[in-house]
Amino acid sequence: MEPDLADIRRIYWLSETVHNLNYFAPESRAATDALGCKGLWMGYFGFRAAPLGAVGPDAAAALFVSFSPAMLRRALPDVWAVAPPERFITARMEVTDRLYRRIWGERVADDPGIAELTQLTAEAVATLPTLGRPMAAANQALPLPGQPHLAFWQSLTTLREHRGDAHVALLVADGLDSVQALILACGYGKYPAEQMRSGRKWSEDEWRHGIDTLAGRGLVTADGALTGRGQAHRSRLEAETDRLAAVPYQALGSEAAGRLAELLVPLARRHSEEPGYPVTPPVDMPDPYRVPAG
Repeated sequence: MEPDLADIRRIYWLSETVHNLNYFAPESRAATDALGCKGLWMGYFGFRAAPLGAVGPDAAAALFVSFSPAMLRRALPDVWAVAPPERFITARMEVTDRLYRRIWGERVADDPGIAELTQLTAEAVATLPTLGRPMAAANQALPLPGQPHLAFWQSLTTLREHRGDAHVALLVADGLDSVQALILACGYGKYPAEQMRSGRKWSEDEWRHGIDTLAGRGLVTADGALTGRGQAHRSRLEAETDRLAAVPYQALGSEAAGRLAELLVPLARRHSEEPGYPVTPPVDMPDPYRVPAG
């Protein structure tokens, strides 16, 4: 039996919570500062873009929806003068090792739950279709590290980027640009609007133009709040993303996908409690930490 789309959405949120901490934990900032990066975001773009090779800001802007081109130009391609992509790939594995040992203890590499997660996520990644999914393909092509906790994070990254690639394709097909997509996400309750506007380096004029364009489609009000039509539209985009992201979990089957969610729950809960790493569950997921019965 295949998992339903609600289960796939929940696995996505749990995975995202676990995966993303690696970019924002103090271990990450310490590692990228040591390489010579200037600020958190230069390190973030170095870590996330490294599997693609030494890409420039235009290529990254085409893939990393929500960041303004001006923000990307502040980090790329300068980050590759700090260290080559291969060094960032190594560094993000070093960060994963230090972070997981701090949070889960020095025996994390021998933890049976992590070993099971490693097996499940590796099986899911093995079935991924990557046509038209550049971020997923770049991460899938990386060799899996030998230590289970490192292999788990790398497989989780590939799954995360696989869903993200599909979401970007849907946004483009819907006629949305990066700032409009971010405004819709903020209106949906995923992010605080002003924090995202300033944090992702969108100017007030760019933000205003995005709101006006969406208002012209009847999706938001003049202050950027979603209309009823906008809520339904954003929900449809998420549901369609879930459908396009379903392949690896359908290949696992309902029982194994449920077990994956069960194993992710304590990791996601613990990671969400890290200082400076606020995590807000999706508005349509009132109980993300439930453990499946049976």
